[in-house]
Amino acid sequence: MKTDNVRYSVSVRFSSNGKLTVSGNEITISLKSVPERGRANAELLKKLSKHFNVDRSRIRIVSGLSSRKKVVEVSQ
Repeated sequence: MKTDNVRYSVSVRFSSNGKLTVSGNEITISLKSVPERGRANAELLKKLSKHFNVDRSRIRIVSGLSSRKKVVEVSQ
């Protein structure tokens, strides 16, 4: 069985509203966590897994671990 992997460009903002918008292969997301010791990346993965209704292990950050601009891959 073949799995489909989809890559998205993610723009991260830091605010308390928690907004997530998807437009094609681009995602804009607002995070509450501070970008220290991987907390913001963990929150990002959690929100994306909830949005796409997949397990967190099916989402990985391909590039931009320490940047506001990231590329993530979602395995469906």
